[in-house]
Amino acid sequence: MKRLVAPLILVLAAAPVAVPLAPLAAQQAPSGLGQVNAYLRAVTTMTADFAQTDRNGQTLTGQLTLKQPGKIRFQYQKGVPLLIVGDGKALTVIDYEVRQVQRWPIGNSPLGALLDPSKDLSKFGKVIPTDDPSILSVQARDPKRPEFGTITMIFKRDAVSPAGLQLYGWVALDSQNNRTSVKLSNQRYGVPVADSAFRWTDPRPRGRSGG
Repeated sequence: MKRLVAPLILVLAAAPVAVPLAPLAAQQAPSGLGQVNAYLRAVTTMTADFAQTDRNGQTLTGQLTLKQPGKIRFQYQKGVPLLIVGDGKALTVIDYEVRQVQRWPIGNSPLGALLDPSKDLSKFGKVIPTDDPSILSVQARDPKRPEFGTITMIFKRDAVSPAGLQLYGWVALDSQNNRTSVKLSNQRYGVPVADSAFRWTDPRPRGRSGG
């Protein structure tokens, strides 16, 4: 099951992205946090393709589906018997190969920063300066709960996207220095997404429908 370690890290770990520092005058203004807050509150649904790379360079691809508040689904490429689903309360990792299910409160995952638009990033986030004015990078971390990891969300400025931002991806690092990066493409906002997308079939003996 070594090849499936990277997807598990995705929901349990997160990290600051390494970017070149810009001169002080060119650094992003603190108002960037407000813009990201506006983005998170403006997005109702989103679908995208994703490419997820772990610290060993292994890359998996798939389809991401998001519906606020709190619902997300990572459907991995054919041949990867793993599914990650957030149902609004918890994140569930379903491994169909070994018939295992693991579940965590969304608040215990760095992905909670993306899945709770009611949160104020100014209380637990900061802008990470970059040398590219078209990029806005925001790191979110609960200083009281470092074991929950850190997520650095990377946005591209795009006038036609919600709040003028396009979510490009994120980088994650856990307390064991397991690093995972996720890059998004083909983002579509405001598309119809049924709640059934966040249900799953329990592979354990005497299985039941999840969600």
